[in-house]
Amino acid sequence: MGRTDMPRAIAAILDSGVCWFFARLVLTFVFWGAGIGHLVDFQASVAELRALKLEPAPLMNALLIVTLLVGSLMILLDRWLWLGAGILSGFLVIAIVLAHNFWAMVEPARTLHFRVATEHVSLIGGFMALAVADRWRRAQR
Repeated sequence: MGRTDMPRAIAAILDSGVCWFFARLVLTFVFWGAGIGHLVDFQASVAELRALKLEPAPLMNALLIVTLLVGSLMILLDRWLWLGAGILSGFLVIAIVLAHNFWAMVEPARTLHFRVATEHVSLIGGFMALAVADRWRRAQR
């Protein structure tokens, strides 16, 4: 068996509040970035949702912005992190079904959307790991 103990310097970094915040910031980057983008260019986002036949598109865009930003903020502020992770995970599942339904597509779109869908599944796993880590951190206090 190999060595299983972690060097103290690495453990200290991983145990730090700065690392904990940075991990949450990086994991949510795509969500709060997209939320801000949908807000800043509201009309382009409405057009994108119309192309997906999601009507009423202005209301759907507003809901999308709220979902992305509120879920991200819950995680970033470390308040009800588990709920924020669940909200963003739910968004990813819905996005796969509505926007990346590769099973109903033909090539070359099928492969592209399959890859995006699998990335979404991996992000859901990241949110699950984040919620577990948060629970462990709270239990240690």
